[in-house]
Amino acid sequence: MYRGSLGWFLTLLCLILSGLAGFAQTGSPREPVRYVGGVSIDLTRHDGRLRPAIGVEHRQVMRANRTHPELGDGFGWTYNHAPNLAYWKGSFYLQYLSNPVGEHIAPGRTLVSVSADGRNWAKPVEVFPRYELPGGEMAMMHQRMGFYISPDNRLLILGFYGHAPRPFREGGIGRVVRERYPDGTFGPIYFIRYNANFGWNETNTSFPFYRDSPDAGFVQGCDSLLENKLITQQWWDESRDSGGFFAVQGPIQALSAFHRKDGQVVGLWKHSLAALSVDEGHSWSSPVKVSTFIMSGAKFWGQRTEDGRYALVYNPVNDSLRRYPLAIVTGDDGILFDDMLYVHAEVPPRRFAGKYKDFGPQYVRGIVEGNGDPPGDDMWVCYSVNKEDMWVSRVPVSVRHGVEGIVEDDFESYPKNGPWGDWNTYSPIWAQVALEVHDGPHQHLALHDRDPYDYSQLVRVFEEGRRVRLSFKVRAEQNTHGKLEIEVLDRFGNRPVRLSFGSAGWLKARRGSEWVRLQRYQPESWIPLALTVDCAAATYSVAFAGKVVLRSADFVESVKTVERISFRTGTFREEPTRRMDPEEILSDLLGADEPVKEAVFRLDDVRCESQGGN
Repeated sequence: MYRGSLGWFLTLLCLILSGLAGFAQTGSPREPVRYVGGVSIDLTRHDGRLRPAIGVEHRQVMRANRTHPELGDGFGWTYNHAPNLAYWKGSFYLQYLSNPVGEHIAPGRTLVSVSADGRNWAKPVEVFPRYELPGGEMAMMHQRMGFYISPDNRLLILGFYGHAPRPFREGGIGRVVRERYPDGTFGPIYFIRYNANFGWNETNTSFPFYRDSPDAGFVQGCDSLLENKLITQQWWDESRDSGGFFAVQGPIQALSAFHRKDGQVVGLWKHSLAALSVDEGHSWSSPVKVSTFIMSGAKFWGQRTEDGRYALVYNPVNDSLRRYPLAIVTGDDGILFDDMLYVHAEVPPRRFAGKYKDFGPQYVRGIVEGNGDPPGDDMWVCYSVNKEDMWVSRVPVSVRHGVEGIVEDDFESYPKNGPWGDWNTYSPIWAQVALEVHDGPHQHLALHDRDPYDYSQLVRVFEEGRRVRLSFKVRAEQNTHGKLEIEVLDRFGNRPVRLSFGSAGWLKARRGSEWVRLQRYQPESWIPLALTVDCAAATYSVAFAGKVVLRSADFVESVKTVERISFRTGTFREEPTRRMDPEEILSDLLGADEPVKEAVFRLDDVRCESQGGN
């Protein structure tokens, strides 16, 4: 399982000198990390009834489109997965692999998208094309890592060619590399490492070996990569080379590694496995299963954050078919973690059928140590949703769930492309959230929606309270199509207060178990709304343009307090559920590749004041 007797001795010595009480101590090889929070998820809800991490910004990078490839990535393939993220020379780079329909079904290719700000992404370009094997079969792509920035600041992009339907073991062919140049072009493709133990070498592969490159700097960059054991250990489960190249072997997949404050490296793998290294990955303690982290076959991400603390991001559920929500836990020392919140809790309908296309936001990766540091203190992570669309999230640091004091947002001081204060935003490509100026001088947030199966959403956390006064202005650009649902929620995601601007031109509200019409609304005009929410009485009131149109209406659900308000251009989602099997869904959704008529709703002058919190 592990190699390097000197490294193991150093690990043991370091633990003794640190005063740790043998192997039983948390933070030791027996238990490298521990989740100490008492919160676990509710399996019946997409958000797990977790609180949101405040201010998280979700941006869809690529929306798969089979019948109109020009509206997607340009290729029309609908299995897209396993993204990696880097930041180099002022831009973000996101890499992912792609197959026509399903997982481990050839052919495959790898694509890269670029963004200057993490919000607006260029159309992906192919970096590793389809690869024909001897005999005419097509290879597939499978990579656990995607980027490496060399000591002289060259960006190397990597991928792995393997046999379908099993790229591992004897199916592995080799790892390829090419350079991204500062002018936006790419260098030639080379093999950086063959799966030589399965017979692959320069004589039976289609690209040359990296040492044949005439670019000495490129060769040196590849050499430095091969010497970096923390990076190359990620290659183990694709290579399966037992010749001594890998310090730790066995049933481990998808390494994520970060440095603790004492210099030790924490290694995290799928299925809750963890280990320690004191010599930069040249040797490791034996990976152990950490029982306090509930996980399945989705990836485990860990990093030190800009505030000097640590964060782990993963799907906290022992369910490989339904991977939601995407959660985050944080800690001070890289050992103990607490305060489980959700990062991404949206599970839109999976539009395209395909093998092993599990539900939810999954296979999370951040920026590997050494692969760049974007401006600001934010944490950036990427992941796929339903194994068909690519997403990036910006997580503000320090990670938190609570707000104190009165909220007053008029959006005037916000930059056009973000960030937008403490607002949580969910912004698919066909249902974007934007900061705009429209029909007047004032900035506001706008929710656009032309997606037949998804929506845009804004969420604002305010100080938790038993009695809350909320006011805001809404402008609908239409009243014949589209929908805006407004909800007030408690810490568990219960929704006692529900309003809706509907396609029939009425503002409606949920009063107990029934929907009631409150007021007709006209498009293209700003409407002031005010809500008074009283949790002790389990009632709420609504004023429309200063006129009370609903008084002391019963809550839909009983709650003790409330703490956030949501604006969403679609109906609350309850599917997919844990009872739904993605492998049994064999047909695509109708009309998934065609945008619908766009609806736009605008929001301004939001004020929230709470009384009597917990």
